[in-house]
Amino acid sequence: MPELIATPFGDHRLVLRRGSPKAVQLPHARFEELRTRSTVPGWLGDAVAAQWQMDVCGQALTDVLLMREAGPYEFSRATWEINLGCDYDCEMCYLGEKRFEGLDMAGKRRLLEVMRDAGVIWLQITGGEPLIDPDFPASYRLANEMGMQLEVLSNGSQLRRDRVLDVLRAYPPTKLTLSLYGATASTYDAVTRRRGGFDRFREGVHKALAAGLRIDLSLIIVRTNAHEAEAMRAWAAELGMPFREYANISPTIHGTAETLPSQSPEYLTDRKPFTGCPAGVTFFHADPFGRASICKVGREPNIDLTAEGVPGLARLGQIAESLMLRTGGCSGCKLSATCRVCRPMAQVFQAAKAPLKNYCQHGERSS
Repeated sequence: MPELIATPFGDHRLVLRRGSPKAVQLPHARFEELRTRSTVPGWLGDAVAAQWQMDVCGQALTDVLLMREAGPYEFSRATWEINLGCDYDCEMCYLGEKRFEGLDMAGKRRLLEVMRDAGVIWLQITGGEPLIDPDFPASYRLANEMGMQLEVLSNGSQLRRDRVLDVLRAYPPTKLTLSLYGATASTYDAVTRRRGGFDRFREGVHKALAAGLRIDLSLIIVRTNAHEAEAMRAWAAELGMPFREYANISPTIHGTAETLPSQSPEYLTDRKPFTGCPAGVTFFHADPFGRASICKVGREPNIDLTAEGVPGLARLGQIAESLMLRTGGCSGCKLSATCRVCRPMAQVFQAAKAPLKNYCQHGERSS
């Protein structure tokens, strides 16, 4: 399988290496020249050697380079919930009821083909817990073969298993983002409500590091583990892994509030003012049934990609515009210029009848 991918990206033309976050930008004329070459031109060999220390000069071009075509719209990024099932039962999980269901492998293949033809270059695979899906290895390998750069979001519990680690080692993701729920077994297992979860996580992390995978940690801070926040940071630093912290818990995707009491008040942070995002314009989200929405929060209306294919995505821009309108309790808000949440997120909070202080500056002023 070719190690390099040449792809349009908006007005740019890039050469990527599978599993690498780096890129080489090409002039349009050079990109088009690659369509006519049978061997790697010297200028490409030099650029690849400088960026990745790879020697490809003089090799057959099709042996080392996969040419991607532009999609009909502007979509270059997507997230995919391969399933909503999980082997943990965290009280703060925004998914609420986690039912393991979705497309069979034939449907997954069809969905990935639509994503490729839509021009998706960067694909984030998530869940639920993606690594428990029996089709994960085949789906991950297929997306890689299609020339997508892959990121995986996981709780890490399955990394110790050969069926998972072998495919990630063979086709390294650009990033493997793992959630950390505590620094000791008692706390971690209390948050995940799964005995032995901490030991499985630690084993998986060490195996993944030994395999050379690029790992980021998401430190999930809630009431149950807040006392170990510093220890969680220290462990990440000890392993040399970059990390980000998340303490602002949202309602479930069903608009219910049972997740909110898990928040640790002292670790809540102010969101930055919302100034727009690419949801529905250059980015989309696909759920386990292949339904595309603007993001994982604004899930309706959606488009059945396995039925409609790429043309269905033409409607996402209009859906995004309609979902961003200020409605309900936000109509006429005088603080809209500094609002810290997008409209779909605000609607989820409103549906959950969450206190204003959880998402709105009006609530902060009255508290």
